[in-house]
Amino acid sequence: MSRPVTLFSGQWADMPIETICRKTKEFGYDGIELGCWGDHIEIDKADQSYCEQRKAILKKYDLQLFTISTHLVGQAVCDNPDQRHKAILPPYIWGDGDPEGIRKRAAKEIIKTGEVANRLGIENVVGFTGSSIWHLLYPFPAVPPQMIDEGYKDFARRWGPIFDEYKKLGVKYCFEVHPTEIAFDITTSKRALEAVDYHPAFGFNYDPSHMAYQGVDYVKFIYDFADRIFHVHMKDVTWSDGPKDVGVFGGHTNFGDHRRCWDFRSVGRGRVDFENVIRALNDIGYNGPLSVEWEDPGMDREQGAAESCEYVKAVDFKPSDIAFDDAFANE
Repeated sequence: MSRPVTLFSGQWADMPIETICRKTKEFGYDGIELGCWGDHIEIDKADQSYCEQRKAILKKYDLQLFTISTHLVGQAVCDNPDQRHKAILPPYIWGDGDPEGIRKRAAKEIIKTGEVANRLGIENVVGFTGSSIWHLLYPFPAVPPQMIDEGYKDFARRWGPIFDEYKKLGVKYCFEVHPTEIAFDITTSKRALEAVDYHPAFGFNYDPSHMAYQGVDYVKFIYDFADRIFHVHMKDVTWSDGPKDVGVFGGHTNFGDHRRCWDFRSVGRGRVDFENVIRALNDIGYNGPLSVEWEDPGMDREQGAAESCEYVKAVDFKPSDIAFDDAFANE
């Protein structure tokens, strides 16, 4: 194994932090990626004393910490918040439900999250951005280019000041390319970088699963953004090569519905080519953690977390430090 393997706690937020830390160690992981919901990391409480207490829990279970994740609050920065957001946001972010007020409070919370990362002694925050233009994905009625342009300008206006604060803190925002966000494939990722003038505090949490079922070249993504991949999620997905009842847009069905053409799978049980993902990460010199984001609607999560850890440790390998044919050379 050449990299630490961690478990993202976001899908385990129903468990107290001590419980999920104990289980994470029992599953075989080297560390944990703490989500900023449940009681794992509570940004409004996370002063230095709180952060020291969290570090003590991690030390108790011999777990490393490389990042914290703020997908839920990050989503509200550029979205037009509605009742879906109320269900996932802290009440103090939702407030009176006024959309612009929510967006501004969410932005302040993201900056505070960077400050908490700094107190914890880590350099990465993973999360979403939201998008004011995702609903314009399919161009009918015809979408004037200016509307898309405005969406990226809105992203830059709202996130640029956040990235400025992260730069001061020495923290990076690792954006997870994902449908519903400002970037969801290679082309939109380039456009998002351009919108913020390639801000040094803005990069990616690489997750192949969200691109694979769309037909996006998720291995090429690694090479295209070699200097911007700050963190990696190991997450698997399967998709159908033949016709299904429900297409790539999901058909208003829930995950796990057998009619869908794609769904998430326990790591190693889907169709993501992790062999070539690892080779590409080796090529670009990525030495950070491989964080398992476990989602499989048809499988027991504890069995899945344990087997995913074993699989990732088996599939990972160090790059060669010699050319194999050097052995043939004469001294």
